[in-house]
Amino acid sequence: MTIVGALLLILTFAGAPARAAEATPLPMQEVAPGVFVYAAPYALAGRGNDGAIANVGFVIGREAVAVIDTGGSLRAGERLRAALRQRTALPVRYVINTHVHPDHVLGNAAFATEGTTFVGHRALPEALAARAQDYLRANADLVGPDFAGTRIVPPTLLVSTTLDLDLGGRVLHLDAWPTAHTNSDLTVRDEGTDTWFLGDLLFVGHVPALDGRLTGWIATLRALRARPAARVVPGHGPAALPWPAAAGPIDRYLATLEAQVRAMVRDGTPIGEAGRAARGEAGDWALFDDFNARNATTAYQELEWE
Repeated sequence: MTIVGALLLILTFAGAPARAAEATPLPMQEVAPGVFVYAAPYALAGRGNDGAIANVGFVIGREAVAVIDTGGSLRAGERLRAALRQRTALPVRYVINTHVHPDHVLGNAAFATEGTTFVGHRALPEALAARAQDYLRANADLVGPDFAGTRIVPPTLLVSTTLDLDLGGRVLHLDAWPTAHTNSDLTVRDEGTDTWFLGDLLFVGHVPALDGRLTGWIATLRALRARPAARVVPGHGPAALPWPAAAGPIDRYLATLEAQVRAMVRDGTPIGEAGRAARGEAGDWALFDDFNARNATTAYQELEWE
């Protein structure tokens, strides 16, 4: 069985069906004509937030809609779909996942009955297959009863380099990136409004979370900054921001982390003390203590083998 085929069989623990009750629509902001974004709170997945802790959005074309990320549970995805249906009856032609993390992909099933094509980085099916059970188990515990019915829906349309998707008079340009924040980072640009969804390649306010390669992330941000855009949508942070000015804080954090971890490796500091790196950044980021030590340990493991 293929990776995609195996993932299609992975359901939640109780196999609970989707709820019939109407979901409360997510509050969306129209950041450009026909481009809507939910700016999530800075929070960890938990009871009371449906796992809706990442920015998600949709773009409405003349013939169809594309959804960009879906949230951290079936309920979160249903809330996004309800918000979409407040604004258009057009079919959802595509759901695009910007990377593997559960707060961005676990709402996919809310759109699985609409004849939708699911789109992702070429590495995303394998990344999801490796983590699916852990993601479902951990988030079921965190979110609680509101996680019922959540399942993994992997992409079937994969992006190796670039891909253009037409919504009818509206083209979305997708780029697949080398390993950076994760090994499955994908960006989505609405060419009509020059609005660029960067997923978690861009964190604003919420401390970055490193799950790929630190040096790769720094290099990818450098490449992104070289491309102008009218506005960008971060994976965590405000709904939209000017570019490349929005990259300033994350550039500083990642550079600080790299410099201090490199010094630790050079000086023979044990990996168990890596969490001290970048502590001077603590006051500038939400959820710093939840992610920084893990970031530093991941960076140490990468840099010690250079």
